[in-house]
Amino acid sequence: MTEALRVDWAFDADNHYYEALDAFTRHIEPEYAKRAMQWAEVNGRQMLLVGGKINRFIPNPTFDKLSAPGSLEEYFRGNNPKNASVKDLFGELEPCDPSYRDRDVRLGVMDELRIEGALFFPTLGVGMEQALINDLPAAQAAFRAFNRWIDDDWGFAYKDRIFGVPYLTLSDLDNAIAELEWVLERDARVVLIGTGPVMTAEGYKSPADPRFDPYWARVQESGVVTVFHGGDSAYRNIITMWGEGADMEAHKFEPLRQALSPEVVADTLAAIILHGLLDRFPKLRFATVETGADWVAPLQKRLKKLYSQNPMPFKADPVEQFQRHVWVSPFYENDLDKLRAIVPADHLLLGSDWPHTEGLRDPLSFTKDLAEAGFTTDEQQLIMYDNCKALVQRQPA
Repeated sequence: MTEALRVDWAFDADNHYYEALDAFTRHIEPEYAKRAMQWAEVNGRQMLLVGGKINRFIPNPTFDKLSAPGSLEEYFRGNNPKNASVKDLFGELEPCDPSYRDRDVRLGVMDELRIEGALFFPTLGVGMEQALINDLPAAQAAFRAFNRWIDDDWGFAYKDRIFGVPYLTLSDLDNAIAELEWVLERDARVVLIGTGPVMTAEGYKSPADPRFDPYWARVQESGVVTVFHGGDSAYRNIITMWGEGADMEAHKFEPLRQALSPEVVADTLAAIILHGLLDRFPKLRFATVETGADWVAPLQKRLKKLYSQNPMPFKADPVEQFQRHVWVSPFYENDLDKLRAIVPADHLLLGSDWPHTEGLRDPLSFTKDLAEAGFTTDEQQLIMYDNCKALVQRQPA
């Protein structure tokens, strides 16, 4: 075991807010108001309607009562000696803390946690593109509205500490480019797109399909980083094939749903590499957040085998491309010692998931996990601070 680094400050690749009730409605264009997100009272409860249907991605999308940050940390580490139910492990629900919705209050909490800066991701928003998959114009309008709410309430680079990450949908090329330009004008450093194939008016397409090259050309030119974050994806269809409902709540912890392993992020990156996107745009940078890292070794093994079997179609070693272009934020419960052997330390990121229940109570405690996995103090410094801070600095082509 290597000694744990005494980190003064960290730079976190995965923080979250809990969306305001009007996050998707404040700026929605009137013609899409009834086709996108609405609120309705159903049996005395305020429910979220998406496309006119009750949406259950989040059990309580009002976020009026919440569990404490990291309340399920031990559960996700595999520790539950009392065999308590997940509901019991959540503990007493508390009113939504102001720091979950107010950026200036949050800065004070970040000071207490010694988080210098962090990428801020949606809680509800990562499940909404798929909820509107059958109405692409409404989905595009919903995320235009959502990004304007992020700009209002969090900012894309607020005081160079809070980096709200806008959500871009590739379902329409012109809309994607226009929205990219809009967030770049407002100093976005990182952008978020969904994992899995892209639904377009012509059907599903690879994100590396040449039709999207004008978008990727602008991404490369700007130097902004593209992130894939855990959430709902087109792979919901695989779940339904096994008899699980596609509209299940995100945090019910059904045993089969948890045991299945459709590695959508691995397949997404495989498509990006094998469809030649990195050959065409060699300065693109990608990061994976809240997708864990246990998928990395199997993906690299498959890429290595393909390259060994038939190197002629490749312009570069696909494993080397992965290691050069992709930054990975592992879960604290992953096999970090094995990850150390296949992903350079300068391409790994702290991702605490704060203040979510499954995240770390204390983000800086991740240094202990890294030390136990054999990371040196210099490597810990890279992962806990240097790497993420470097990513939010644009590197224009």
